[in-house]
Amino acid sequence: MTVSLNDIAERAGVSVKTVSGALHGGSARMSDDTRLRIKEIAEELGYVTNFAARSMRQGWMPLIGVIADELVTSPFATGIIGGLDSGARASDMAVFAMTLSGRRNVASVLEEMHRFRPRAVAYAAMYHKRVELPAEFAETVGVMINCREANDRVTSLVPDETGAALEMTNYLLNAGRRNIAYINLPGLLASELREIGFRQALDQAGFNGTEATVLPAVNRAIYSDRAQSLVHSHVQRLMRFPQRPDAILCGNDRVAMEVYAALRRCGAAIPDDVAVASFDNQVEIASRLDPPLTTMALPHRAMGRKAAQILLAEDRAPVEVKKLPFRLVERSSV
Repeated sequence: MTVSLNDIAERAGVSVKTVSGALHGGSARMSDDTRLRIKEIAEELGYVTNFAARSMRQGWMPLIGVIADELVTSPFATGIIGGLDSGARASDMAVFAMTLSGRRNVASVLEEMHRFRPRAVAYAAMYHKRVELPAEFAETVGVMINCREANDRVTSLVPDETGAALEMTNYLLNAGRRNIAYINLPGLLASELREIGFRQALDQAGFNGTEATVLPAVNRAIYSDRAQSLVHSHVQRLMRFPQRPDAILCGNDRVAMEVYAALRRCGAAIPDDVAVASFDNQVEIASRLDPPLTTMALPHRAMGRKAAQILLAEDRAPVEVKKLPFRLVERSSV
């Protein structure tokens, strides 16, 4: 026998609307105890959602669509999607992604995505950047993840880049390091914001942040893994200075890996002669370096979970930019 919402409502002594809200994420308000009791009764009776009927009735499927802006090529994709999926599953939702490409713009991806009638749509980027959505889609996209809508028309979840650099630089200073060089990633929004935090920390500690050594990791205006690296030449020159650096802060863990190799060629020991710190916490790199690398972990999973909360909230909150903190991962390089 097929179990209906009416059957569950009768057993629980609540309205059908309340049952639908508990099982399908509707707008009905209820206590956590009521929601849990309804789910237990539904499981006891063997209720199975008729997704086709539900879609026709409420106009959407229990899905969250993700417009993936280069996201699937990123090592951090699992963090964002994993956090989003975890939050979605708590409300009996599923997540699916469609990628942007040279031939598929936002309009074409949204058109294809809407065939599946998702309840909500998110836009997620591989790295922190500004994205200008066409005005007609600003209302369609519920949240931006790891990127900021250029005109601030959509709630955006971004890493607190400046705060992370401030924290890491203070960590180096508190470890007794006084001559810190920074090999940064040119042309990236995240790097611009991190440089601000780096200089702020030095200023606050009584050093001259304006004159601090900040060098580009590559010879191009915009950082790319494929661009010619300048890391080895920078480190060799820095280590010839009369006042050699006692710490090098790196724009990401890949740059840190190059710094390790360059320091060893110069005969410098990590961390005894030079401490090395970084951003990203790419575990397959950071944990395998010798010594393991101290770095700032990006809040990708937290952004995904927060995005699910925003997308599935009963009421749409005012648009804002939310900065999520990094997490300091202490290892042995400082």
